[in-house]
Amino acid sequence: MKKQRFRPASLVPSGLMVDGIGIEGDRVVIRARAAASACPCPDCGAISQRIQSRYWRRAKDLPLSGRRVELQVLVRRFRCDAVLCGRQIFAERFGDRVLAPRARRTDRLDHIVQHLGLALGGRPGASFAARMMLPVSNDTLLRVVRQRARQPSEPLRVIGIDDFAWRRNHRYGTIVCDLERRRPVVLLQDREPATSEAWLRRQQLVHMVARDRGGGYGEAVARALPQAVQVADRWHLMENASRAFLDAVRKSMRQIRSALGATVVNPTLLTAAEKLQYDGYLRREETNAAVLALWQEGVPIKQIVRRTGHHRQTVRRIIRGERSDVFRPRQSSLEAHLPWLDAQWDTGARNGSALWRTMRRNGFRGSLRVVSEWATRRRRAEKTDATSLARVPSTRTIARLMTTGRDNLTKAETVTIAAIENGVPALVQAREIVADFHAMIRARRAEPLASWIERASQSLVASLANGVRRDEAAVRAAILSAWSNGQTEGQITRLKLVKRQMYGRGKIDLLQARLIGAQ
Repeated sequence: MKKQRFRPASLVPSGLMVDGIGIEGDRVVIRARAAASACPCPDCGAISQRIQSRYWRRAKDLPLSGRRVELQVLVRRFRCDAVLCGRQIFAERFGDRVLAPRARRTDRLDHIVQHLGLALGGRPGASFAARMMLPVSNDTLLRVVRQRARQPSEPLRVIGIDDFAWRRNHRYGTIVCDLERRRPVVLLQDREPATSEAWLRRQQLVHMVARDRGGGYGEAVARALPQAVQVADRWHLMENASRAFLDAVRKSMRQIRSALGATVVNPTLLTAAEKLQYDGYLRREETNAAVLALWQEGVPIKQIVRRTGHHRQTVRRIIRGERSDVFRPRQSSLEAHLPWLDAQWDTGARNGSALWRTMRRNGFRGSLRVVSEWATRRRRAEKTDATSLARVPSTRTIARLMTTGRDNLTKAETVTIAAIENGVPALVQAREIVADFHAMIRARRAEPLASWIERASQSLVASLANGVRRDEAAVRAAILSAWSNGQTEGQITRLKLVKRQMYGRGKIDLLQARLIGAQ
């Protein structure tokens, strides 16, 4: 293998010649000059060899052997002999890919500085740059990221649009992604339909838009790009159907308690935590009764809100029957350990602390209080009639058990679900309707959609059917089309990471430069 000799010119960017190298403390000083003997005028392009004067120009370059590098370049001033050129004297240029005019860093160093800013941001990037012997500050990193930001110029045909939170529940922005090239295109300051419409009007080549279920973007696309096909997000469709079934279970809690024989709760048998929840339930029942009385008298929701002082969404939930659950709708951390606990209790292990310590060794992450309250309930159940202590599972637990295969349920769970199905047949119908909707999306079959809407409109999930009817074209396209808004959701997750790296203080131009410039 032929060995190549080391040449000092390999230490500097191409087009420069090394005149000398010296070490001064913690830095390496390299003196260089241009290899060409002539230089073109930057205005007229005429080649000139007449040198007027020389001066030294200093720039930072890539570090060498753990030392900072200062590049001292001998710059020549030339005279332009062109008669019609307005410039008489000019300094030689080295090219933007070597050393741009007025630059204090070489292009190759600037390139690394940009990518440090893209990856780490300001202060973390400056800290890492100091370890790499790169003389840049946090402001310099962010300034370079902004200066080198480039907007994608390719024509857009298939895009995804969605909102992201500047501050959750307060202020939102809009992100647009190129689904064909799998990258973000632009960030908009807000999610107002007018803002999105103004940007979309400049993208007349777009023929397909994937969006979420919100109506704002749909209206903006319909006005700005009437020829474009709108595609609803499939994940949101699946999630909306599951949420509709959860709401149906929540509306049916009174019938469920009646079917399970737990219409009366004995307060003396409740634990301390359950008593707090039961007291809250009694207060909610008083509020529910007052709101429902006004609603039955024909009072509009707006007037009910003004009279009672409750939030509009709370009033809507009361009218829809979604605030009748006694205990908090949350799944207990003991759900997976109940069979083991029952077996231990039957063998005579009645100490809650001992049971908790054993469970901790087996991977349980809950607190001692959860196990102690369970043991207290079991002791009280043995002293009284077991039916008087019957407690209905939470809304989420019932919805989960009803949509889980019977082979994966315990005997007690199977008995509970069978009683609910016999007592509340409308809930079984809602479950079948939701399952059919999921099956349509998974099988990519849109033919049954119209009949499904008619059937669902007469069930407990009528709100889901009404929403699908209003957006039927986009839902049908979501079932049949290969495009979806999943890419945009992934870019939003990445955007959140970048925003949190900057402690949520990055302006939209910097956020866009870091998000799009890293492609």
